[in-house]
Amino acid sequence: MARNGTRLVVFILIPILVLVNVTCTVRKVQRVDPAIVTPASEDIVGVTTIRAEEVAFDPPGGVVRDGVVRAQVKKQDYTIPLTEVQRLWVARTETSAIRTIGLVAGVAAGSLLVLAAIVAATKQSCPFVYSWNGSRYVFDAEPYGGAISAGLEKDDYSELENLVEQKGKYRLRLTNEVDETQFTNFIELWLVDHSANVRVAADEYGGLYGLSQPRPLLTAHDALGNDLLSWLRSRDNLIWEPEAVPDARGGLQDEIILTFWKPDGASRGLLVANAATGLWGSLMIKRLVELRGNQAPAWLASMAQGSAGLKEMHDWITREGLYVLEVEVDEPGGWKVRGAIPGGGPLVAEDRVIPLDISQARGEQIRIRLRPPRGFWALNSFAMHYDASEALEVTRVRPDVATAVGGVDVLPQLLASDDRYYSMPTTLDRAELEFPAPPPKPGMKRTVLLHTRGWYMLHLNTTEEPATSLLQKIVETPGEAARFAAAEYARWRTAQR
Repeated sequence: MARNGTRLVVFILIPILVLVNVTCTVRKVQRVDPAIVTPASEDIVGVTTIRAEEVAFDPPGGVVRDGVVRAQVKKQDYTIPLTEVQRLWVARTETSAIRTIGLVAGVAAGSLLVLAAIVAATKQSCPFVYSWNGSRYVFDAEPYGGAISAGLEKDDYSELENLVEQKGKYRLRLTNEVDETQFTNFIELWLVDHSANVRVAADEYGGLYGLSQPRPLLTAHDALGNDLLSWLRSRDNLIWEPEAVPDARGGLQDEIILTFWKPDGASRGLLVANAATGLWGSLMIKRLVELRGNQAPAWLASMAQGSAGLKEMHDWITREGLYVLEVEVDEPGGWKVRGAIPGGGPLVAEDRVIPLDISQARGEQIRIRLRPPRGFWALNSFAMHYDASEALEVTRVRPDVATAVGGVDVLPQLLASDDRYYSMPTTLDRAELEFPAPPPKPGMKRTVLLHTRGWYMLHLNTTEEPATSLLQKIVETPGEAARFAAAEYARWRTAQR
């Protein structure tokens, strides 16, 4: 499917109505000034089929009736049953902004209320960052996903693929579109001018790599023998993310084997993973915290940097593969953990570099194993690099304008990583930012990355007593978190019938 100059947000894989009934226990109605309300339209612009085919629709897009998607493709009528659709692509356009999202069509015919549910289906985690592309704002980043307490505050690094310089300025819009309070501590742009054949990507900690000779996947398959190469070999609209239901063997943890060519004597590889936390997994963050009931606020407050509680939680999510996915390398002594893929916001995936020690791997190929629990991960592409990273020169620019709703100057809160934050407690909050845009070096290509630091506070239902026995079972029993998530998913699906 053509990108049409718009970054596609590729990680909503759960049925469209899932977010309407699962996450909110209280619905707030607020009077909104008509002056700040902009008309919006939603159009189904294409589909990805279960056969790994991408189909782009002619304008104005398609419709869903009686369990069938109907559209025109190259001026010819096109129909496809929802049972053969892996994902619907829906563009939401406002006067000055556009967001394109992928929505799995795995719901029963007749219950797919696409246009009525788009807003609810996109407002589920982290700040949203829109880039000015020369004519409008385009959804481009979703930073510091999973940082649900002050102790989990973190730095995030996002490529801004749509950002365009205009009159010597880069312009961003930062919005809260979720039922939570967001605290942004710091924001800046990293401008990287580099050779045209180089791909720039960051690791989890902000280390940058200039990569020029990616080695593509040779093979990719799961434990049942299903070929996943079409889904995982390139950054595109084909994203592998099974629903939170048992596989053919009754299991809730997949096993994916990736194979790459390996040069003789290579001792270090750079795995580039384009992946994100799955949508159902992101919903489970809130659900799992709310199991603590009226003790949830105190528990979140105890997650201080360096605390024993924080380490225990990190060890648990790593063991379960929930929001950290271990990367194992096949060695003569068996599978060894040599790295990990970090989770992120569910709507926008970023390339992440994972350095791997492959010195013990033997032969002309290297095999990598991933074991994601179902519903918690959305995987788009993988590549391997062995050559030395090109030296990169980075120009860091901070905003010179940051204006919130009502013309409030919030620039001082965003210029340094300190104890001052720009907070957005409601979904009416947003800020317009401008950055200086020095011209790129002659003959060089520019990649722009957004460096942010912050955290967000979930708006929780904490009126109940803690579900102590269930929590203990989830924390102490391997695989129980995935079973809990699958049970919640099954309960929701039953309620929709």
